[in-house]
Amino acid sequence: MLDKTLLKFEEQITKLKREGIYRTFVPLNRQTGNFPSAVLQDQNTPGRVVDIWCTNDYLGMGQNQLAIGAMNKATKEHGIGSGGSRNISGTTRFHEELEHELASLHRKEAALIFSSGYASNEASITAIAQILPDCVFLSDELNHASLIQGIRNSRVEKVVFRHNDVSHLEDLLRNIDQKRPKIIVLESIYSMEGDIGPLMAVADLAEKYGAMTFLDEVHAVGIYGPEGAGIAAELGIADRFDIIQGTLGKSFGSVGGYITGRACVVDAIRSLGNSFIFTTSLPPGNVAAALTTVRWLRNSNTERDTLKQKTKLLHALLQENGIPVTSQDTHIAPVLIGDGARCASMAKQLMSEFGIYVQPVNFPSVPKGTERLRVTPTPLHSDEDIRQFVHALSQVFGNEKRRSAA
Repeated sequence: MLDKTLLKFEEQITKLKREGIYRTFVPLNRQTGNFPSAVLQDQNTPGRVVDIWCTNDYLGMGQNQLAIGAMNKATKEHGIGSGGSRNISGTTRFHEELEHELASLHRKEAALIFSSGYASNEASITAIAQILPDCVFLSDELNHASLIQGIRNSRVEKVVFRHNDVSHLEDLLRNIDQKRPKIIVLESIYSMEGDIGPLMAVADLAEKYGAMTFLDEVHAVGIYGPEGAGIAAELGIADRFDIIQGTLGKSFGSVGGYITGRACVVDAIRSLGNSFIFTTSLPPGNVAAALTTVRWLRNSNTERDTLKQKTKLLHALLQENGIPVTSQDTHIAPVLIGDGARCASMAKQLMSEFGIYVQPVNFPSVPKGTERLRVTPTPLHSDEDIRQFVHALSQVFGNEKRRSAA
């Protein structure tokens, strides 16, 4: 019986490989001071230096010397781990200071940090459903898996509106009993599309129909808005969103996630969110590092301004070379390939021939037929790096077209 059961696992792996969606890891050692370069540690070419073009460390803050110093100091003084969950010996002054800083950043009453952005979304959504058992979630169809999973786990009613389609959202709102609690769930930047949600229109609809709003800003915090507070803050409407969620693991260069909002809402989620309650809290070193980078980016526009310049150059060169991207709205440039096997092949060629690492993004991260290379420049990529990257990408595109025509 066990042999037949294990065979199912082997068949699944074979199927994933045949469809070109089997996931592989590329072992890379980032080197402090040399970002965005890294040392490849695979068996074929160990020690080869490659350039990373798909990092989520959007501003290179994982290399920030003050943050590294803060992490080392906190670790030396308090140890490598927190010792428990937040409720059982796992809260330090760093956790409390960071929550105060994040609440201040988003101009909210309170904040709560989690072990990851995924956990913050999943725990918050399920806790909201416990408090409002008759609620309805209205979710953008391209929302992140963590938001989808939280809604699924909540076991309350869910309706999905077409991506960024406010007319469809209003049709759905109009047909829900006005007495029922309604929560609109969306993102400010959709990382696989590189586009921006219609935040102003959604805020207007939420006010019109008496709905709560849950806004995921993980790909925007640190980069957009005053002090890096996100797209809603850039538009001057952050106060119109009830819960703003973010991450510490992207632009802030550390690890973890968080929510901000009214004190009573945050406190209720703190008391009911299982992914918060039953998880060991973030180590003091990571929290101290995040606290440092959040404060840094609240006072420095250099990284944001430089990234905007690099992004503008990248998009211009991609367009000039006829390379299709799904959107030019943000710093994320998803290069559309449209075939899983071809996407994997192009990524492999970029690595082997040009020393460029871009991870192929295939199903289920994106729908089949929309496979892509998710490209992200950083302030630490030089203009020449960008030109060389686009040249390499153009070469690979040309090679693939010739193979298809043959």
